[in-house]
Amino acid sequence: MKYLHTMVRVTDLDASLRFYCDALGLEVVSRKEVPAGRFTLVFLAAPGDTAAQVELTYNWDPEVYTGGRNFGHLAYAVPDIYAACRRLMEHGVTISRPPRDGRMAFVRSPDQISIELLQAGEALAPAEPWASMPNVGAW
Repeated sequence: MKYLHTMVRVTDLDASLRFYCDALGLEVVSRKEVPAGRFTLVFLAAPGDTAAQVELTYNWDPEVYTGGRNFGHLAYAVPDIYAACRRLMEHGVTISRPPRDGRMAFVRSPDQISIELLQAGEALAPAEPWASMPNVGAW
């Protein structure tokens, strides 16, 4: 397993970039506009250290963030997303967003911190029981 990034939702992307980049000194590693999902992702890292990143997620439609929703999730790449989810379930963890696409799943910690699991490399072929599992709760 490898730590990837921490996601934070922001309400004003320009102000956030001024804070994180200009004031704090982080650098933009990548930026992705997703018109279909109506959001922008900006990944930041400390100069010379892209191994630990912060993902700023800016939803184009205004939203009030409560209950920690502005702090999105921790993310980890795993070598086999199906095996990782199976292991989590064996430990009594609910898979909030199953890896129906063979690429991404979400679970929550005991403190309700959202954890994203991403398949390292290419997505696995869709497979049961994951392909037909519904989302459970919030992720």
